Amino acid sequence: MPEIRLIEVSKRFGRIEAIDDISLEIKNGEYLCVLGPTGSGKTTLLRLIAGLLRPDEGEIFMDERRVNELPAEERDVAYMPQQYALFPHMTVLGNVAFGPLSRGKDPAEASRTALDMLKLVRLHERADALPSELSGGMQQRVALARSLASGAKLMLLDEPLGALDARLRVELRYRLKSMVKNLGLTAIHVTHDQREAMIVADRIVVLRAGRSEQIGTPFHIYQRPENLFVANFVGDTNFLDGTVSKADSTGSYVELRGGLNVRVQETSFLTGERVILTIRQELTSVKAYGWESVNALPGTVLAVRFLGDYLRIEIRLMNGDEVGAEVPLTNINTYPKIGEEVVVSFKPLDVSVYTTPPRGLAKEIEVA
Repeated sequence: MPEIRLIEVSKRFGRIEAIDDISLEIKNGEYLCVLGPTGSGKTTLLRLIAGLLRPDEGEIFMDERRVNELPAEERDVAYMPQQYALFPHMTVLGNVAFGPLSRGKDPAEASRTALDMLKLVRLHERADALPSELSGGMQQRVALARSLASGAKLMLLDEPLGALDARLRVELRYRLKSMVKNLGLTAIHVTHDQREAMIVADRIVVLRAGRSEQIGTPFHIYQRPENLFVANFVGDTNFLDGTVSKADSTGSYVELRGGLNVRVQETSFLTGERVILTIRQELTSVKAYGWESVNALPGTVLAVRFLGDYLRIEIRLMNGDEVGAEVPLTNINTYPKIGEEVVVSFKPLDVSVYTTPPRGLAKEIEVA
């Protein structure tokens, strides 16, 4: 199985820095997700590894071999683009069998391999259909089966589940990683779907504007975001702007505008320092007005949205700041009403603290 290393790799298109000084190591057998908004450089990164683009600076290694100038066809890579690129004149079975045949397998063995892969993506009953006879989601599953059947040890998947309906997408998230692991492959999977990345990845690379914002396990990306952009992009997060008013060995107090005070466990900031607090919405509670505890902030309900097994409640605090809370239905005693006065609450240990950025919060978390 291949080990991939990128050392200070950059790629420009005119004045656009599509990939900007990225260093990255993908281990043998790893399932790596590249997560980021549209235009962050995810596809460019895949195409550089596939050999379809050459870096302007930096080096790419596969199993300690420098491959900057190595053609794509010599890299033993299966690349699944967003456009699928199926052969329109071949049947579904023919498309999937193309890889094994091109690697010298006899036709019977190639057909068996192709049919096995089609069964994995639940399309074996359409083996004789042409791509034009399939929906976009079915074509995407054929492209995925073709990549799995190719025999390559490195899979490069560009939004492999993007065109599927919601139910099938959820199902294939789990099956895709299992398939890759069972076949002994290394995979690099590009997506803009945070939940998808959390489910399938061994590690995640978060990209913005061609730069790596954070690399880590799903747990650390979600629970320990290294900056405000990652905290905002991965998960639903509340942001509160304030000033450290008091600090000791057990924690700090942060004063928000309007005189509201929040207790946090962070002790590394100085009194008088401007900070941004982040609290995940699922760790934010909504209580009846008058409820008293640490970090009990009064406010008014702006909106209530039913989302299946939980409610998303939007609240305007008494100082004008707006926050959201994702509350499981099992925790709801009475359905909150728009305009109702409530108390928003969260634990000090659930609050992360960041230095207020010089250019402001809005610029710091924007995706472009």
